[in-house]
Amino acid sequence: MASSILKTEKLCKSFSNGGIQQHVIKNLDLEIKEGDFTVIMGSSGSGKSTLLYALSGMDKPSMGKVIFDGTEIQDKNNDELAVFRRGNCGFVFQSIYLLENQTVLDNVLTGALIVQKNSPELINRVKELLKKTGLDEEAWNKYPSQLSGGEAQRVGIVRAVINDPRILFADEPTGQLNSASGRDVLDIFTEIHQNGQSIVMVTHDLKTALRGTRVLYLRDGGVVGDHRMQNYGEDDLRERRNSLTSFLEDMGW
Repeated sequence: MASSILKTEKLCKSFSNGGIQQHVIKNLDLEIKEGDFTVIMGSSGSGKSTLLYALSGMDKPSMGKVIFDGTEIQDKNNDELAVFRRGNCGFVFQSIYLLENQTVLDNVLTGALIVQKNSPELINRVKELLKKTGLDEEAWNKYPSQLSGGEAQRVGIVRAVINDPRILFADEPTGQLNSASGRDVLDIFTEIHQNGQSIVMVTHDLKTALRGTRVLYLRDGGVVGDHRMQNYGEDDLRERRNSLTSFLEDMGW
């Protein structure tokens, strides 16, 4: 049985809006197993991205605990959190934050060199991962402005996984892509998950959610539904879609 990699206990996150406290996450208890592909869904304003940032150490909760592989991270200072994220987390966002003055290859290497030493093995690994995402050598020396949205997101994924993160966090990773590029990116997520990568992803899109092994539905800052699925496969896609659609309809999606 898979071990727990991430837990929350009575997690709360509030924001002050015009002097009024807005409670976005409320007393949330959650456990994520190693190797899961967890998808977080919910209506706009339900706290999806807020939860993702709290789980990953990108934002501190107002109260409660975030326990990453047995270590509480909620009380770490900003420098400690930065070190924690570098060693344990990868991030893929809807907006693709590549360095505009660096080539594809250098964008990935910059992220890798923060954690690893420069070596022929590292450079070869970067090139191997870029090839696996469908980016061949002619793209490696291009700058972000010369890439399509789908190509840029593939670079973002390689940069996110180059340091072998314990968990890959993704926030609407196909939100700005056309359907063909979005499917290509989701295929990459499916492959790396089936190779053992733990993933936590926020999405509002059914096709994206179908790639997960677990779908959590948020409402008013809490988890109100938990739907489990097997690993993604094209042969069971209709049954999978029907099962997930039924769950989401029950949740009021």
